Amino acid sequence: MMQLAYDLTDTVEIGGIDHDIDLSFDNVLRILDLISDKEINGEVMVTVSLELFFGVCFLIDVEKQAAILKQVLSDVVGVSDNEEENLDVEGNPMPKNSPDEGKVYDLKQDANYIYASFMQDYQIDLIEQQGKLHWHKFNALLAGLKDDTKFRNVIEIRQSELPSGKGSGKQREQMKKMKKLYKLKDES
Repeated sequence: MMQLAYDLTDTVEIGGIDHDIDLSFDNVLRILDLISDKEINGEVMVTVSLELFFGVCFLIDVEKQAAILKQVLSDVVGVSDNEEENLDVEGNPMPKNSPDEGKVYDLKQDANYIYASFMQDYQIDLIEQQGKLHWHKFNALLAGLKDDTKFRNVIEIRQSELPSGKGSGKQREQMKKMKKLYKLKDES
């Protein structure tokens, strides 16, 4: 979690020893992508994820590695279980969904909208910031995007109710088209 009174940390204590950790936003996104890949063996995913975070291979059994990965994801990255793509810097859903709603954005599918929105709002080129911009800063900036950015517009369309009532047929059809255009691939 980011705290303004303290520096961002790039170390994690494991077994009483501090280890340097790569928390650049693109590295964390790669790890989250790896974790969500159903075709990758669980042991390989754990080992590779830890290597991406720490730059070294842990020579301990995979159960201990999995526990370390779970701890890092929860305590440092701010994600747990399969919620990593819906959370802000503090691990809270962003934007907040009701339990019966599906997710409203996907960091991978919405990459173009996120990139364009960072350029529009902050004049930050995320490609140039790879390896530099800290994960917590990225999340704070993502959560703070203005409503007039493409990313926020897409989220608003996905969350919008279809117009109802007399005389709303045209608006209803237009909104259906927009929802279909911006629908996430894994939505039913």
